Amino acid sequence: MGTHFTPLLLLSLIHLLSGISAHEFLLPGTSLSVEDSSDTLNSPNGAFTCGFNNISHNAFVFSIWYTSTAEKTVVWSANHLHPVYSWGSEVILDTDGRLAVKDYNGQPVWENHVNSSSSAEQAQLLDTGNLIVKGQGDIILWQSFDSPTDTLLPNQNITAATKLVSANRLLVRGNYSFRFDDEHLLTLFHDRKDISFIYWPDPNTNIWAKQRNSFQTTTIGVFDSWGHFLGSDNLTFNATDWGLGVMRRLTLDYDGNLRLYSLHKPNGRWSVTWMAFLRTCSVRGLCGMNGICVYTPRPACACAPGHEIIDQSERSKGCRPKFNLSCDGQEIKFVKLPSTDFRGFDQSKYTVVSLRTCKKMCLEDCNCKGFFYWNGDGSCYPKSFLGGGVTSPQLTGSIYIKLPKALQVSRSSIPHSQPYGPKYVPKCGAKNNNFTVDFLDKPKSSQSGPKYLYFYGFLSVIFCVEVIFVALGYWFILRREGKQLTGVWPAEIGYEMITNHFRRYTYAELQNATRKFKDQIGRGASGFVYKGVLKDKRAVAVKRLADINQGEEEFQHELSVIGRIYHMNLVRVWGFCTDGPHRILVLEYVENGSLDKTLFSSKGSHILLEWNKRFKIALGVAKGLSYLHHECLEWVIHCDLKPENILLDEKLEPKITDFGLAKLLNRGGSNKSVSRIHGTRGYLAPEWVSSAPITAKVDVYSFGVVLLELLKGARVSGASDADEDVEMVLGRVIRMLAENLMLDGGEQLWIADFIDSRLDRKFDEVQARTMVKLAVSCVEEDSRKRPTMENVVQMLLSVDEASGIVQQYSTS
Repeated sequence: MGTHFTPLLLLSLIHLLSGISAHEFLLPGTSLSVEDSSDTLNSPNGAFTCGFNNISHNAFVFSIWYTSTAEKTVVWSANHLHPVYSWGSEVILDTDGRLAVKDYNGQPVWENHVNSSSSAEQAQLLDTGNLIVKGQGDIILWQSFDSPTDTLLPNQNITAATKLVSANRLLVRGNYSFRFDDEHLLTLFHDRKDISFIYWPDPNTNIWAKQRNSFQTTTIGVFDSWGHFLGSDNLTFNATDWGLGVMRRLTLDYDGNLRLYSLHKPNGRWSVTWMAFLRTCSVRGLCGMNGICVYTPRPACACAPGHEIIDQSERSKGCRPKFNLSCDGQEIKFVKLPSTDFRGFDQSKYTVVSLRTCKKMCLEDCNCKGFFYWNGDGSCYPKSFLGGGVTSPQLTGSIYIKLPKALQVSRSSIPHSQPYGPKYVPKCGAKNNNFTVDFLDKPKSSQSGPKYLYFYGFLSVIFCVEVIFVALGYWFILRREGKQLTGVWPAEIGYEMITNHFRRYTYAELQNATRKFKDQIGRGASGFVYKGVLKDKRAVAVKRLADINQGEEEFQHELSVIGRIYHMNLVRVWGFCTDGPHRILVLEYVENGSLDKTLFSSKGSHILLEWNKRFKIALGVAKGLSYLHHECLEWVIHCDLKPENILLDEKLEPKITDFGLAKLLNRGGSNKSVSRIHGTRGYLAPEWVSSAPITAKVDVYSFGVVLLELLKGARVSGASDADEDVEMVLGRVIRMLAENLMLDGGEQLWIADFIDSRLDRKFDEVQARTMVKLAVSCVEEDSRKRPTMENVVQMLLSVDEASGIVQQYSTS
């Protein structure tokens, strides 16, 4: 009988032990650590957990999430704008009620705001998912319900002082918000820079059509446990599974749609039980300027004809024109996009006018980018901008966009929706009303009918079978080539990049592309690089990686992160290969090779980097690193920045390569530090050989060395003797520059002596001095004293703008 109780006893012990490290309360002076994943606060009913949520390899956000869901569902987050490091970070409760999230260096990145003289007794996570800080006498000093992020929970109110802001799974803020407007109506806004546009309820309808009450003295929205929402402005809706006993959440999703979710407890998955927009393409700005939302049948983004995608990883950035329109007699044409409209930005409205008149009005207005026209009542809407594009069979009318007459536009580049999916064959089992056999000279005999029926029925069956074979063959070819557009027909290059921007290649494909790896264009610690040409005639760089020991699934997971990273100053990763032992990356081919070949070349080199190019390279590299450190969806540290890993395109714009490889080459490391030194001698930060944690500041150090080399036009290590360390040489150069920066007046001539003599003293002194200052601060031994790459970009941009103003003033 004891054998039956042993498993039960073991389970009870496991449950008891798992609850020891989790807390029910957080007392003043105590903290939750980022290093222990079990160091959390749990609600008494176990429904919610509060602690550090791992959003990437080494980035954490203090959050609240549902405990038992198939995928972690975060309902509130504190420091989503400033994630903390995976070692040494903590959240601590002070006696005055201040709850603070601190990074590994003790720097606060978030804290609540407590306005009370009462001292705190404890922090507690309630069964409702509300994190509270309690004072004496059960006074609530602060609660998370008063500062929602993208989600409302049952019994959590939205007021005039609060709002929901969309965010993706990595807690990156989106462009949409749900809040009370100036008329005290609960509204969905599309927020762009300094201006916000209302897109729900429909701004074109009046207050009575909206069935709302404006200018109420009370501004509150209540979401109750039954799944019913009621706002003070009379906004009301119910979950389709209305009733008690269901776990729900109201979330403003990253695509701008407000959705009510219900949890199916047996499998831990969410289902949508109400949403503001049944058709997602109705959300404003989903595809950005010059972008068009199409149904494929799923919503997707395409570009208007003559335009190309700006950022494949962020569709809301829209598309840019591949042409220039002028008003000085340039020949213009209009291209029709059926069942399409760019909602908003109407210059005016004209009724009962002809299509010809509408075209003439837009043609004569230089600010008119196109017009919407509906034949039904002769309505004409000239457009000042092409934003909010959507195409749908339900739309009556067409958009006519203005393009240069010389620009070739193919029919395949005109987007149109297939909301019900592609239909390749007729329904052979159904009666075909469009196919009848009725010959005038057919015999009147009753027996002739069945004879002809069998004959033509046989022909119909053969026709259907042929159509099926053609359709299947077409589908197979698309699938094999990896170019299936899921029902979307626009074929411009920019849109194909979205659907095909990251794929898996076979080893045979890359062998053919590189002529069996014959044309080697580079080599490094991570592997050899070969030039190749894909089937679509695209030139690529194919990198065969060395020292990759992890399995195929782990390798693909890491690459899926790298594949989502896109920035104009980063080399694009097009795909990968994991056939057998092969681990290969397919990268964007960059024409002018690496910076070291151009910067450190002899006088006979065909390219001499002039000053403005060097400054633009410094700014571009800073922007690329800033994106990796602060903006992209995954927190990436390069770990090996040097001129060899900075490529120059045909316009000598810089593109950083080999980012993310440190992670691929280091599966054995922990979250606290990298298991072995990465990088190149002369560019290595002191942290690599000390016990200090490895953070993004190692890239800042390397960037400082690259700045010095851009100024000098030579390796910093090139000045060292055979018996002298590179680090000693760099230290001597930095001390000399730091002392010279303190000089005033005519003694500033040292800058000209330091800068590359090949420039013949043709450089901008303000920019040069700023770059020297940045280089000195970037290579500080103490990483905390180094600037962030965001700060570096801001300084370079400010001096670039100032120099531009000075040049403009001097030439005027």
